[in-house]
Amino acid sequence: MRIDWKLRMAAAQREVWTGAQLRRLLAEKAGLELSSASVSALLTKEPNQIKLSTLIALCTALECTPNDLFEVDTTPVQRPAEPGPAAEARPKIVAGRGRSMPPI
Repeated sequence: MRIDWKLRMAAAQREVWTGAQLRRLLAEKAGLELSSASVSALLTKEPNQIKLSTLIALCTALECTPNDLFEVDTTPVQRPAEPGPAAEARPKIVAGRGRSMPPI
């Protein structure tokens, strides 16, 4: 599965071309004050996480839905290749006498 961040495209489709324009819209329409650096990061980088309040403000300011900001590819990720002979040659670690650790 892969998620792509499409804020720049969503903004451009709504004639918002600069971070300053987006910042102004966020303040006017959604009441969210973000620094210039934060808005620039949202436009140029794919975030690892995003606050729901920020997502709601972006959707309000751009009059869009979260589906306009994210593209979700649900294609399964391929499994890694089977381990080769080098991995099999390593000794396996076996727990002593077959007992598990006591509860904490």
